[in-house]
Amino acid sequence: MTTTLAPTLSEVDLPRHEELVEERLVLWYFVAALTFMLVAMLAGILMGLQLIRHNPLPTIELLSPGRWRMVHTNAIAYGFIANAFLGLMHWIVPRLTLRPVFDRRLSYAIFFAWQFVVLATAVGILLGEAQGLEWGETPVWIDPLAQAGLLLVAINFGAPIVQVKGPLYVTLWYYLAALVWTFLTYAMGNFVPEYFVCGSSAGAVGGLFIHDLVGLFVTPLGWGMMYYFVPILLKRPMWSHGLSLVGFWGLAFFYPLQGIHHFLYTPIPMFLQYGAVLSTIALEMVVVTVIINFVGTLYGTGSEVLRNLPLRYFYTGIAFYFLTCLQCALQTTLTFQALIHFTDWVVGHAHMVMFGVFSLWQLGAMTYLVPRLLKTDWYCPEWCEWHYWASAGGLLVMAGDLILGGLFQGWSWAALQPWESSVQVSIPFWSVRMVAGLVMFGAHVLFMYNLFKTWQKSRAVTAL
Repeated sequence: MTTTLAPTLSEVDLPRHEELVEERLVLWYFVAALTFMLVAMLAGILMGLQLIRHNPLPTIELLSPGRWRMVHTNAIAYGFIANAFLGLMHWIVPRLTLRPVFDRRLSYAIFFAWQFVVLATAVGILLGEAQGLEWGETPVWIDPLAQAGLLLVAINFGAPIVQVKGPLYVTLWYYLAALVWTFLTYAMGNFVPEYFVCGSSAGAVGGLFIHDLVGLFVTPLGWGMMYYFVPILLKRPMWSHGLSLVGFWGLAFFYPLQGIHHFLYTPIPMFLQYGAVLSTIALEMVVVTVIINFVGTLYGTGSEVLRNLPLRYFYTGIAFYFLTCLQCALQTTLTFQALIHFTDWVVGHAHMVMFGVFSLWQLGAMTYLVPRLLKTDWYCPEWCEWHYWASAGGLLVMAGDLILGGLFQGWSWAALQPWESSVQVSIPFWSVRMVAGLVMFGAHVLFMYNLFKTWQKSRAVTAL
């Protein structure tokens, strides 16, 4: 009688990395993301100059600051963040599932279609075709294209995930949920208020869309990315698998309920406003469990954050995430909202979470992956350090400046001073914000130039 032993892991014919990951497409997504970030920053600079009364284009309607402000937010959300996440998913999902995406040809079609959607959105906004919904300004003729694109993205990445047999790594939990949530969230925000409801009902749906776009699109993709990269860089498993599940299910349960906290003191029924406040505070407790998990994973190896630049990006983002969520739990209370509503406090909060957390995470992942994609070290590692310090430091100054300026604005309005008084007290804060923004813009240009020189270096090495 013979006994057949199961093959060991080393004996299994695992697919090669080249068979799984389309590295060229990952790099293309990174370049597209960084390019749209450049456009978004230029739009932010134009808006900042307008606020300190130095608008360089006062007579060109198509380039008016109001339109460029919408280009700024949409280029960040759909141009930088979405492109970067799509590139990262093309690296992460095949490596975790040991399966390529559903169809590589579809991947390339999605890439070009998504760039068209982002560019067409910018053109439509500049031509005055924006919808009257915050974060949903995409022209009505773009929405069906974007919705179809999100469906194709869900099919392309969902297919290898659902084929996995056995337990899923928590990253794939987040990714699979994000593919479903993003499709539904975009449909809710861009079609329901436009065609089916109006008035306070549209406001309630709009509030859900604004926050779900962050919580059900950006957050699960961001946390999923972190659960992949941090254990790799630290060469150890996550501190607690149980806490990772608490974070996932807490996000799924509480986040969809809190969007109406954007519309406190409105005609929306008060029980919905109270529910949104309580859900927001509950979610911050859930986020704390996720942060504890990552800090626990780092325990005993904290010096790695000083030596490893991508890891420093990740944990700087975690620090900003803790500050953002602590701030959010305070600012959504009715008492505090009465002071800071419509002030630059909210603008500082938004920049802290979108750039200080998710953008820093993505830039850290790019810093880690670009040498692996180009098969060569960075052209100038010192420039990567400068990019980190200027980006993180500039964001800290900008967000702190706007948060403090928002308090002064709120106190001015609470004292029933003329509107012009709040403008005058804001100009010094807007000037500081302008300087911080220029520092961050310079750092971004340096990072793009470093990437270009690294690409040139890789071609020279290949030619040898």
